Amino acid sequence: MRALLDRTFREAGGRVIAALAASFRDLDLAEEAFAEACARAIERWGSAPPVDPAAWLYAVGRRWALDRLRRRITAAGYRPDVPAPPPTPEDQAMALDDPIPDERLRLIFVCCHPAMNAEARVALTLRTVCGLTTPQIAAAFLTPEPTLAQRLVRAKRKIAEAGVPFEVPGPDHWPERMDAVLSTLEIAYAQAHADAAGLGPNADLAVEVLGLTALLARLVSEDAEVQALAATVRFTEARRPARLAVDGTMIPLTLQDTTLWDTGLIAEADLYLARSAALSQASRTRPGPRALQAAIHGAHAGRRKTGVTPWAAILGIYNALLGLRDDPVIRTNRAVALAEVEGPESGLAALDLTPIPGWLPWHAARGDMLVRIGHDAEALHEFEAALALGPSAAEQRYLAACRDTSRSRLSPFSA
Repeated sequence: MRALLDRTFREAGGRVIAALAASFRDLDLAEEAFAEACARAIERWGSAPPVDPAAWLYAVGRRWALDRLRRRITAAGYRPDVPAPPPTPEDQAMALDDPIPDERLRLIFVCCHPAMNAEARVALTLRTVCGLTTPQIAAAFLTPEPTLAQRLVRAKRKIAEAGVPFEVPGPDHWPERMDAVLSTLEIAYAQAHADAAGLGPNADLAVEVLGLTALLARLVSEDAEVQALAATVRFTEARRPARLAVDGTMIPLTLQDTTLWDTGLIAEADLYLARSAALSQASRTRPGPRALQAAIHGAHAGRRKTGVTPWAAILGIYNALLGLRDDPVIRTNRAVALAEVEGPESGLAALDLTPIPGWLPWHAARGDMLVRIGHDAEALHEFEAALALGPSAAEQRYLAACRDTSRSRLSPFSA
């Protein structure tokens, strides 16, 4: 029973909350109603789980929300939306031409409303539609959890005060929401990809984002950044078969067996990347940040044919990317490329210009560079800091092996 509820929460939670929010124009009430429905499911699903768990949660949540509204003295004049009449044959025919035919993607567009600032709408969409937790979203934005929680509260308050409609925007309004939509998909995929074993609670988002980016690339075929994101997700997902050793330890990109990479996904990615480049060239615009990120992944994918990673070219792309998206994550990744081109001392110096204590990839990268210059005591500290951040099992095994190697080199009894 609990497994069914957990699966329903992951797969349909965002959909149910968004549907409740659309009905009552109150996101806080929708989340409370969904939480109450889940609590009642724990009590009642044991002996006879429903045929449609998501519909059950919506119905119970809606009844609870209506009861709650009736008890609100301050909401005496409030009336929830009148339920829509049963669809006519004409309505059903029109639905076949829905401009956004995927439910999750529709909800992402709905929640990425321009009334909020970019970061707030992405965070709220990740929380509401994709089901990410507040700590996960805070980590993605490199923001303290209490700060992120406050931003979510303010965003929901702004939605309520501004009367933001929870409705699917027409194509004319897509451009003003597109960057937030793409950022939402990026972060959702990154959360799924972070677990090399694919066993975490958000693992299903990886396959879903593959489908959503393909759909979006078809719907918005003339947007170079949309095509580029579809390429990046495929380049990255193609490496999944090589990311895990037999004993369950994560294998970093530079050590992966490229013969295990999914050539079908790489071929798809190449097509999307070429499409993105052609669109930029046709419009006489410089490649955007997502196009440059896709180019970096494409360069890594080239190792399958040449056996060599073109680090100098990758560093050059990172240099260009910093001019468009200068953030600590890009700087950390650039430092890794710099270490390969100019040596670990240069990479370490660049890494230390933008310290990100508490961010696992930064500690892991710094530990690796310290090992390469023989500073095992400092490297040990970095690997222990990374392990303290609670990585998934596969990443934990890898970091523990790095830590133990550094520790053994410091021991007078090591061979």
